[in-house]
Amino acid sequence: MGLFKRFSRPRAGRSSASTEDAAYLADWTRTHLGVEAYVEPETTVTEVTVVLVATDGEWTRRKVGGARGARKLGEDLRIPVYDVRKTGYPQRMRDFDARRRIERRRERERDL
Repeated sequence: MGLFKRFSRPRAGRSSASTEDAAYLADWTRTHLGVEAYVEPETTVTEVTVVLVATDGEWTRRKVGGARGARKLGEDLRIPVYDVRKTGYPQRMRDFDARRRIERRRERERDL
């Protein structure tokens, strides 16, 4: 392995989504209500990812093998797929995170 190989990005067109990630996302979709997918763009740190958001705002994130992989995931799971750059994240996701922060803070205070 070359010195810089570990830092290089996968070439375009290659899928970086593992079968474990795909199985996890399928299972997560099956066990949550009203799931929608939000495709996140590639950054200098991460590859294209998808965030699945349920009706209650609970969410999960995984690599999906590019935008094409995200669209295929949506077709396979029969869920809507949105581009987060165009739609933004749903408010229910932010509300869920805020509730979780409050719950964690209350647990810490209770443990003191």
